[in-house]
Amino acid sequence: MAEIKDPENTILMELKSGTVVIELLPDVAPGHAARMKELARAGAYDNVVFHRVIEGFMAQTGDVANGNTEVNYNPGRAGTGGSDLPNLKAEFSGVPHDRGTLGAARSQNPDSANSQFFINFKDNHFLNRQYTVYGRVISGMEHVDAITRGEPPANPDKMLSVKVAADA
Repeated sequence: MAEIKDPENTILMELKSGTVVIELLPDVAPGHAARMKELARAGAYDNVVFHRVIEGFMAQTGDVANGNTEVNYNPGRAGTGGSDLPNLKAEFSGVPHDRGTLGAARSQNPDSANSQFFINFKDNHFLNRQYTVYGRVISGMEHVDAITRGEPPANPDKMLSVKVAADA
């Protein structure tokens, strides 16, 4: 596992194959980094499926309203919801959408990101300055690469738990 330099801004995501360590970028996207920590601390991401996983592109998850397999899972609606918290203003930056970066999922409205996010499987620079980048995988990318593909996958993988490293 990678060395964790800032436990307060590091996310530990447990997948079935192992731990993914994500370094948040609060200096680049403070609102998005704070939201991820708030939802992680509330347990909102635990048991939420990866509802849109496209080979050679990205794995999307984080629909806490419709994607939790233990509470409210609705395969037909997963990907359409967010959290009870207000939407976030876009925090576009010069940080490129490289392999392993975390991007905020949103609708056509740039200020519509809420709880959903995606992890890039490869460099997706066509997304640069159009979607907020607020983290990067620093360890465990092989576990992201192993996530079941599909839109939605027939048997989707899920985040077993998501914690802030400072709390773990």
